[in-house]
Amino acid sequence: MGAFLPANTSPPATLSVSRIQLVTLRQKAMELARQRILWVTVGFLFVAIVAVLRIGFLGMSDRSVEATSFEESLLPPRGEIVDRNGVPLARAFPAYALWFDPNALGKGGSPLIKPPAEVARELKAIFPDLDVAKVTQLLASGKPGYIRRRVLPEQANKVQDIGELALEMPREMDRQYPQGSLAAHVLGYVGANGHGHVGMEEVLDKQLRNPATRGTPAQLSIDVRVQGALEDELIRGMRLVNAKGAGGIVLDVNTGEVLALASLPEFDPNHIDAEGEKNMFNRMTNQVYELGSTFKPITVAAALDAGLITDMGKRYPATPLHIGGFTIHDDENFGASLNVPEMLIHSSNIVAAEIADELGPDRMKRTMEKLHMNERPFIELPARGFPIWPSGKWARIRAMTVGFGHGVAVTPLHLASAYAALVNGGIWRPATLHKLPAGDQPSGQRVFKPSTSARVRQLLRMIALYGTGRSANAPGFRIGGKTGTAEMAGKGGYRRHSVIATFASAFPMDNPRYVVLVMLDEPQGTLASSYQRTAAWNAAPIVGRLVPRIGPMLGVQPDTTHDIDISELKPLLPEAQQAAKDGQ
Repeated sequence: MGAFLPANTSPPATLSVSRIQLVTLRQKAMELARQRILWVTVGFLFVAIVAVLRIGFLGMSDRSVEATSFEESLLPPRGEIVDRNGVPLARAFPAYALWFDPNALGKGGSPLIKPPAEVARELKAIFPDLDVAKVTQLLASGKPGYIRRRVLPEQANKVQDIGELALEMPREMDRQYPQGSLAAHVLGYVGANGHGHVGMEEVLDKQLRNPATRGTPAQLSIDVRVQGALEDELIRGMRLVNAKGAGGIVLDVNTGEVLALASLPEFDPNHIDAEGEKNMFNRMTNQVYELGSTFKPITVAAALDAGLITDMGKRYPATPLHIGGFTIHDDENFGASLNVPEMLIHSSNIVAAEIADELGPDRMKRTMEKLHMNERPFIELPARGFPIWPSGKWARIRAMTVGFGHGVAVTPLHLASAYAALVNGGIWRPATLHKLPAGDQPSGQRVFKPSTSARVRQLLRMIALYGTGRSANAPGFRIGGKTGTAEMAGKGGYRRHSVIATFASAFPMDNPRYVVLVMLDEPQGTLASSYQRTAAWNAAPIVGRLVPRIGPMLGVQPDTTHDIDISELKPLLPEAQQAAKDGQ
C-alpha cells in the first residue's frame, strides 16, 4: 500500500532539484538545436551566395561557354573542317599507334623475345610498306620510338599476336583527310605534336583544339566539286605539256570567296613524307612571278579611267621602241599600227608600253598599289609571298615594262583579285577562304569606274572570241580573258626556254560571277600544244575544259542565245569582220 503526502505538504527537496535539472537540460538541448539550425542555415546561405557569385562570374567571362569534362569527352579531339556545303575535309578520331618500348620488360636485358630482324619481318607481313631495315635498326638500338602511326584495329590484333610486349599500341588522336590530297595546300596537315601546319590547319589551330569551339565544324569557302574539277584539269594540262608544275584559282568576283585553289604537284596530308614536304610550297599564294601580258588589260583600264583612251579606234605605232638602251618589241610583226582592241587581240608589247608611257610612272604605280600589288596577297593562309616591287619613284622605262607585265613580280592570287576588280564593276575585295553568310558582300575599295569595267569586259570577251584566248571559248559560257607568257628570270637575265604560261579569265562576261586563273610552270612544246609553249596553246585550253564542268555546279548554265554586246567594237577588228563573213 503506497504512502500519500498530506494535501498541504511540499514535495521533498530532492524532487525539486531533479525537476530544476531537467528543465536546465531541456533549455540547453533547445539552445544547442537552435545553434545547429543556425549553423546549417548559415552554411546553406554561404553555399547559395557562392553559387550566385559563381554564376555571375561565369556569365561575365568567356569561360561560361567552356564545355564540362563530360561534354569534352563527347567531343572529337580536334574540330572538323568542312567545305562550303558541309562535305568533310578534315576529321579527327581516336586511333592506335605502334610504339617500341625497350623498357617494357624492365631495364637491362633484351626487350625482345625474338631477334629484331625476325620481328621486323613479321611486322612487314602486317604492314607491306614498312621499311624492314629501318625497323630492324630501331629495334636493335634499344631506343624508344614510333614504328608506325595510324594502325587499324585489325592490324593491332595481328601485332599483339606476335607476342612481343615491347610493341605497344597507345591510343592517340588521328587526323584524317577523307578527300585525300584534294585541296592539300589549302588544308595543310597536323603534325605529331598535335598542332596544325602550313594551311588552314595552322590558321585555325586554336579554334580546332579549343573545347568551346571544336564541336562546331570550321566551314571554308572551298567547294570540293569545283576543287576536284580544277585539280583534275590542271593535272591533265600539266602532263600534256610536261610542265614542271601548275596552279589554279576559282574566285567569286563579288565576295572574294575562293571556291578552289590548287598548286601542283600536290601532297597527301594523310601521309607526310620527304616527297610531300618538297611539294608543300604553294605556287598560287607564295611564289611570285612576272605574269606577262595578263597585265595589259590592267594598263588599258588605268588609261580608260584617266581619260587617255576616248576613241577605241585610235591607232598606235607598232614598230619597235628604243628607250634608254632598251628595245621593246613584239614576237611577230603585227603591222605598222594597232588600235586598243587589236593590241589586246594580238598581245602587243609595243602598244601596251606606249599606253603605259602616256599614263606615266606615277599613275601606273598608283593603279598597281590600289590593286595591292605592292604587298602580300590578302588571304588567310600563312604562306603569302611578298612581291618583287620597285620602291621609290618609278622611271619611265619601269612604267612601260610594267604595262606589259614585266618589272614587277606578284603571286597568281594577286592577279586573280585584280581581274575580279576589272570585271565586277571596279571594286577590289580581299580573297578569303572562309565561307561568308549569304548576301554578305564586303564593301571593298573602288579602283576603276563602272564604265571602265564595262568596257574591259567587252575587250576580254573579244580576246576569247578572236584573239589568243580562242581555245578557252566554251560555247554558251561567255568566257573572257587574257593570256600571258613570260620568260622566267634567272641568273644573268631571262631564260628564253623557261616560261610561265597564264590565262586569267572570268565568266559569264555579260554578268561576271567567277574569275578562273590557271598557270603552268615551265611548259614544254609537245604534240598536244602543237609544239608551242605559249599560254594560248597550253593554259587557255585548260580553262576551256574546266568552265563547262564547274559552271553548272555554280549555277551558271550554258546559254548560246545571248552574249555581251561588242557590236560597236567589231568594226575595229579585221578578225571579227572576217569571222562575220565566214558565218561564225
